[in-house]
Parts: sequence; structure tokens; C-alpha cells
Amino acid sequence: MPEGTAQAIIPDNALQFRNDTHRKTDPVPTQTSLWRAFTPVGATYDPLSGDAETDVTILGAGFTGLSTALHLAKAGTTVTVLEAEDVGYGASGRNNGQVIPVLTRADPDALCARFGEAGERFVKLIGSSAAYLFDLVREHGLNCEAEQNGWIQPAHTPGRFKAISENRFRQWEKHGAEVELIDKSELDRRIGTNFFFGGFGNRTGGHINPLALTRELARAAVENGAVIHEKSPALSYGQEGDGWRVTTPDGTIRSRALVVATNAYTGELAPGLAPRLARSVMPVTSWQLATAPLSDNVRSTVVPDRQAISDTHGDLHFFRYDARNRLITGGALAMPFNGHQRIRARIAKRLQRIFPQYVEPEIEYSWTGYVGATRDHTPHFHRLGPNGWTWIGCNGRGVALSVTLGGELAKAVMGAEEQDLAFPLTEIEPLPMHKFLRLTSRPFTLSLYRYRDWREMG
Repeated sequence: MPEGTAQAIIPDNALQFRNDTHRKTDPVPTQTSLWRAFTPVGATYDPLSGDAETDVTILGAGFTGLSTALHLAKAGTTVTVLEAEDVGYGASGRNNGQVIPVLTRADPDALCARFGEAGERFVKLIGSSAAYLFDLVREHGLNCEAEQNGWIQPAHTPGRFKAISENRFRQWEKHGAEVELIDKSELDRRIGTNFFFGGFGNRTGGHINPLALTRELARAAVENGAVIHEKSPALSYGQEGDGWRVTTPDGTIRSRALVVATNAYTGELAPGLAPRLARSVMPVTSWQLATAPLSDNVRSTVVPDRQAISDTHGDLHFFRYDARNRLITGGALAMPFNGHQRIRARIAKRLQRIFPQYVEPEIEYSWTGYVGATRDHTPHFHRLGPNGWTWIGCNGRGVALSVTLGGELAKAVMGAEEQDLAFPLTEIEPLPMHKFLRLTSRPFTLSLYRYRDWREMG
């Protein structure tokens, strides 16, 4: 798209608001998220009751589960989605909403070296994932405040820019992604700050309202014939004959195929559901924040072209606008005590440091959710049994990838051969001492990231 051109995909009825808070059963202490406060409320779906049968059962009504359901329903397959809480309750409805067609750390050459031809197919899927999502939004008229204005990764040190230009950018360019290298002067103009040292971007990226996208995917899936049951936590699943059987508190459902799409929340709402899978990922608390709407004067100088921004800090700096000109950002805390007050103060200072023209950043919303982190910073894909599938570990890059994987998982369920799937299959490997690591790894890892960030600035 032309440089500096905003490509908004916002239906006329996009700004219907209602306060819609999280339930008290939240596994993570939270205040009401911006998305819950301002997103049009979707339909509600009855819990599963009694015995039922379907071609495919999907656990989890987030991006992956609903995208898979939509693709299957469009192909004429009967599909039922079971959600423990409500649509978009987990990470899909809580995240920053950046649509980013790269992984956090794993670059194309490493993925191809590790997984061979499957890695090459996976790289192609990742590189096209943002375009795939926005095309799906346009195809189905999904009302989710979508803006395909591009994504930029600024470098916070000259050394990081050198690494980007010699490594990450070159690899993605070689694999056909729509990337560009941005020097410091041009980056200063695009973002409205001289805080960074250049960067690289992908023109197909952008941002969406994640809760709205989730609810709209649910609407589209149901309109095409899918069935959704909320307040229906899967307590167990297992093979029964040549198919699968899933039990909930008030019902049982049998199907020929199963997709487990619970990601970082796999062990949170029904701890006994898939313990080995749950222990293969580390649920990391992520803080999201939203400012008061920026004045026109400030907004015209702070990311004037409205791209999604996420930089090279280990303690990630990231921000984008919503449809009401609030700057949506976030951060991390090593310890959770007095979290909302501490994170608001920390991020307000960060914004003022990056954008000195933004004199008094006012944080109006803060909320939390889980990011599914894996040991190798790479998503893991598993076959659970005959026609049973799952993936886990978005590592902070789940929006574009999760939606796009819905199409691939639908292909898998409908009988595609492994060599035709765009993801590499591996065995489930639970992390040793998972409970201990969950308590101790975050403070250590975040401190290490901050030390490395500080050292590089020296």
C-alpha cells in the first residue's frame, strides 16, 4: 500500500458501546479492559446440555477455535465449539490487537533449518498471516475496528538496527514477505520521536479490536452453520471407538474429530483437562493499558500514520491506536503486588520518555491476560490421536497466526496429508518443574531482559 496511507476496515456501526465486565471467576486479577468497555456485545450461546453429536468438536472460542469453526462450517462440516466462559474470554479477547506477520524470535532461516520443508511451509504461512486476517475481515464484513496500516519494529539501539538490517529483514525479504527497512530519519517521521535508531516493517500488518474480532468470528461461524456453547468447560476428552468423546458439567458430545484450541488457558479453567499439554507452555501475565483519547494536536504527532508498533526491547515497548484515538500500550511487572497502580505509573513515564510532546499521559484502563510462552519461543503443533489436533504457545504473536491457523486446522480435520499442512508436528514435551518455574521464571527472565536492554544502551 502507498506509504502513509491508512486502510481502515470499519463498518458504519463500529462504534456501538456497552460496559461488559469480566466474570469474577477470572484466573488473573483484572480490571475491566478497554475492549470489554467499548465493544459491541455479541450474541450469547446456551451451555451444552445432554448428549450431542457433531462431525468436529472444538474446545475454546478464541481466534483459533472460531476461525477453524468458520472454515469447517463453510465447507459443510458440522462443528460444535465449547467455551468454558464466554466468547473471547481468554487471550483472544484481552490482547493488544496488533496484527503482526512474524514471530517474536524465531526467524525464517532457523525455522527452515529446524523443520525442513514443513518449516518452509510454516514460514510462508506466517509471512502471509496478516494479509490473511484482513482478507477474512473484508470477506465476512467483520466489525472489529480493523486498520491495515502496517506494522513496524523499531530498534532501541544502533546494534539492534544493525542486527535487523543484516538478519531479520534480509531473511523475510528472501522469503517474499512485504517488508521494508526504515532508516532513523524516516522512522522518526513515521513514529513522531527520535527515541529509536531505525527499524523494519511489514506493510500487510496493522491492528484490530481483538474482542470484537472474536465475537464477529463467532457470528460468522454460526451464520454458516456452526454451533457454539458458552459456560461449557470441557472437563475431559478421550478417544471413543474411531472418534472422540468430550464431557462437560451438563453434557457429553461425540465427534469424529477434535481440535483443542485453549492455548495459554489450557490448565486454568479445567486443570485436569490436558495436564501434559498445559505443562508444555508457560502462562505469562501480560499487562495491557489504554490512555484517554489523545487530542488532535498530539495525535497528529504521535504515530501519525497509525501503524502498530512493537520494538526490540526484551521488556517490550509497544503501542497502537484504537478507533477512539486512545493509545493502547502495555508492559510487564516482575511482581504482581499493587499491579494496576504500578504498571500505570511505569507506562505513563515510558510514554512521556518516548513522546516528550505527550506531556501528561493519562492511563484510563489497565487489564491483564495470559501469553502462552514456550521454551524455544516457537509455537508447538501436536496430533493428539486419530483426527485430534492442537497447537500451543503463541509467544505474543497470536492474533494473525491464530486466525490463519484456523484454515490449516480445518484442512487437517478434513483429511489433508501431513506434507500438505503448513505447520510442523512435534511431540508434547511438558516443562520440568512447571509449577516452580511458573512462580520463579517471570521475575528472573524479566530482570535479565531489562539488564540486557540497559547494557545495550550503554
